[in-house]
Amino acid sequence: MRRAGTVPRRAVLLMGPTASGKSELALTLADRFDLEIVSVDSAQVYRGMDIGTAKPDRATRARVAHHLIDIRDPREPYSAGEFVRDALAAMQDIWGRGRQPLLVGGTMLYFHALTAGIADLPAADAPLRARIEAEAAERGWAALHAELARVDPPAGARIHVNDPQRIQRALEVYRLTGETITRLQQRVEPAVARLAVTELALAPADRGALHARIGARFEAMLAAGFAEEVRALQARGDLSAEHPSMRAVGYRQMWRYAAGQCPLAEATERAVVATRQLAKRQLTWLRRRTAAVWLESLDPNLPKAAAAVLKDQGFPERSTT
Repeated sequence: MRRAGTVPRRAVLLMGPTASGKSELALTLADRFDLEIVSVDSAQVYRGMDIGTAKPDRATRARVAHHLIDIRDPREPYSAGEFVRDALAAMQDIWGRGRQPLLVGGTMLYFHALTAGIADLPAADAPLRARIEAEAAERGWAALHAELARVDPPAGARIHVNDPQRIQRALEVYRLTGETITRLQQRVEPAVARLAVTELALAPADRGALHARIGARFEAMLAAGFAEEVRALQARGDLSAEHPSMRAVGYRQMWRYAAGQCPLAEATERAVVATRQLAKRQLTWLRRRTAAVWLESLDPNLPKAAAAVLKDQGFPERSTT
């Protein structure tokens, strides 16, 4: 390992749909190169959500350093902006030890926030939101959309008239700051703008194979005690199905089963279908990553192919002496 402070600052982004094998590949690469893993997973941040998030166990995390896992209680929200802040802090820490960060996960919103930037928008203002909702009840959301189009034409064109949540947020930002949400979002520099970033997109070419892996993984989660994990979260008494943590795919469906609202077979079917839909959205987003090197997740030579990309990008292999 190089001395801290002498390593050039780079980052590897390992992205892919759920159940594509990202975690296994990440561990292989971390064993071969001087890498530490930064989780890019909106559910693995939560303590007590282990089985349903496919969180690496403690032995694995002791062997290879992982960051941004178990940093929140499930009753606490966690935003993309907080992720960018925490990811940058973790990356600085990793660079300081002469290593490189390997950011791994399937929360594409977090990858987008890190690579495209995220606007410094004001926090939600409950009284103002209530006033906007009262105006909408009196005048209609179409009238508020017309108001938005007058003060912020690009936002008016971008936001559909039947999207009250985004209309409300855009008007809230304008009334709080006197500036349009469009202008604020344009004043953004990506957090990794000055870094050499290597993007890897991991996915099977056969969609059916991915669906089979999703089904098999959910069955394995059930066998490992996923239902009991959700029951334990319910037994706390301070969580509900409306908490962002409990709306995660898999947890949302198992919450209904654990609460006696549906049989296990129905919850399982709904969870698998929802996971497949998530994977489809993840793949759609990934296809827009023009700089990403695509890797076939079912290729038996996958570790060698991924390592070749990193070596070509200047990542030195870990010394075995």
